Amino acid sequence: MNSNSAPLAPRPRSASSQADKPPSLRLVERYEAGAPLVGYAIAHLTSEQLTTRLSPGTWSIAEVVVHLLDSELTFSDRFKRILAETDPVLQAFDESRWLVEIPPHELLPLEEAAQMIELNRRWTARILKRLQPADFGRSGRHSVNGRVTLASILAYAVGHLDHHLRFLYGKRGNLGSSIEPRYTPDVV
Repeated sequence: MNSNSAPLAPRPRSASSQADKPPSLRLVERYEAGAPLVGYAIAHLTSEQLTTRLSPGTWSIAEVVVHLLDSELTFSDRFKRILAETDPVLQAFDESRWLVEIPPHELLPLEEAAQMIELNRRWTARILKRLQPADFGRSGRHSVNGRVTLASILAYAVGHLDHHLRFLYGKRGNLGSSIEPRYTPDVV
């Protein structure tokens, strides 16, 4: 914890309606609700379906899942840096280069990647639920985007997952294995 902040205290809970909850808590609940969605999106696909690139220059389902895992771990790291450090630098990463330079994603068990995404989101949500609304205004300096708040990174993380789920469901459909799409709910 940095010297400019108070210790994180548990948030008092009450049986309140969704409208009574602070926007930051509603956003954390949306983030947590997305935890199992990658596992659902890749369930029952064959190894061939997971690794097929439907056209040159596009990612396979496996590559999308690995990217999501990398991103989720990065988001969690950024949340913790913002909470524990004074004005932390939040380094960007080249997602495409990571997929090329850190092989072999196609040989890794993607079910484990989906489980890691789920467990990481649940763990991180527990941390975020203990924050006070003002804590979501804490910030760091992103190496590309400049000043960003914890709240803006959290909102981006929620949208980022849904953005890539659309691709996963579309790819499944193009591979002849459609399922009913599920996305992060607007209200939990």
